[in-house]
Amino acid sequence: MTDQLTLTSAADLPAITLDDVRAAAGRINGAVVRTPTLKSQTLSDLVGAEVWLKFENLQFTAAYKERGALNALLLLDDAAKARGVIAASAGNHAQGLAYHGKRLGVPVTIVMPSTTPQVKVSQTASHGATIVLFGEKFDDAYAHARELEVERGLTFVHPFDHPNVAAGQGTVALEMLEDVPEIDTLIVPIGGGGLLAGMGTAARGIKNDVRLVGVQAELYPSMYAELNGVDMACEGDTLAEGIAVKEPGAYTRRLVAELNDDIVLVAERHLERAVSLLLQIEKTVVEGAGAAGLAAMLAHPEEFAGRKVGLVLTGGNIDTRLLANVLLRDLARSGRIARLRIRLQDRPGALFKVMKLFDEKQVNIIEIYHQRIFTTLPAKGLITDIECEARDREHLDSLVASLREAGYMVTTVELA
Repeated sequence: MTDQLTLTSAADLPAITLDDVRAAAGRINGAVVRTPTLKSQTLSDLVGAEVWLKFENLQFTAAYKERGALNALLLLDDAAKARGVIAASAGNHAQGLAYHGKRLGVPVTIVMPSTTPQVKVSQTASHGATIVLFGEKFDDAYAHARELEVERGLTFVHPFDHPNVAAGQGTVALEMLEDVPEIDTLIVPIGGGGLLAGMGTAARGIKNDVRLVGVQAELYPSMYAELNGVDMACEGDTLAEGIAVKEPGAYTRRLVAELNDDIVLVAERHLERAVSLLLQIEKTVVEGAGAAGLAAMLAHPEEFAGRKVGLVLTGGNIDTRLLANVLLRDLARSGRIARLRIRLQDRPGALFKVMKLFDEKQVNIIEIYHQRIFTTLPAKGLITDIECEARDREHLDSLVASLREAGYMVTTVELA
């Protein structure tokens, strides 16, 4: 394996082998957490397959990215270590590189878009990295990082498109198959492709018939489009921001094409459901990209029915406000909370009569919104939105039926 990171173009770099991944495992041993691989009986019953979870969200920086970053750092020569490294990242790669760079005494510079949330900037800086904010988009930050690489004589550590990084990520599969050799399918989130390139190489080297399935968000199907020869838009606000990559790596694209059996796409509702289920059932916090494997099983259950499936919970770095929103949306989809839009006459006692029906059905009212002015109703009419909490979908449906039987026009405000 090459001991530098910028010797040639990514497309021409040599493919990694199982021995490369095993060497990486020996290199990083003791410096990253050997996370557990545990069976989830409840999720297994839910999706109709045997589900094994690899808890990479338990790494110190809460993401698997530490593995590839550390392997890349350890393969630098002393001169390169002394000069320092640089990367463009606003996420887990930045924190993993900064953390292990500080631990090894290697100066780390991270270029982030100027629009990066302050919490991510602060978290990365807390690990000792020098932060450079540049440009509005990631592409701007990436281009500036490559300029600084040359100007300052630094070594660029790519988040995915290099064998040293991919080999480090492949150690995830080594551990999973050592712990649970009966796993016959691995579902791996794909952004740039480094994780599947590394894990696929390791898994196929150990167990040639293991099934490898990549998963991408529907809003960012970049690898799927490349390998299927189709033109698909890559844009939008996805919950799986960690795999929201518009262009996969030139190096990883080649390896993924050789290794993967299939790539499936998942909608935002499946990602949200997966994040919520992992918190409710496994009591573990997982970011959108980290829940993509479970989302694939929820969206395409027929593809995994009856199989022994390994899922990588790749990271747990999710904003707490966003997490709260995801959980509330999941409660709404399941019928636990709802917003009912009810048409009333604007007269004394009208709202009281509606409240009596809520009381009779023992449905808890959370918020009430009156709208008299901005409505197409006559001047004596009004719209009332009532946010409420029920036991389940059946309980909510019973309330709606009672309201309609009493003569009220009721609609449910639906989620996407």
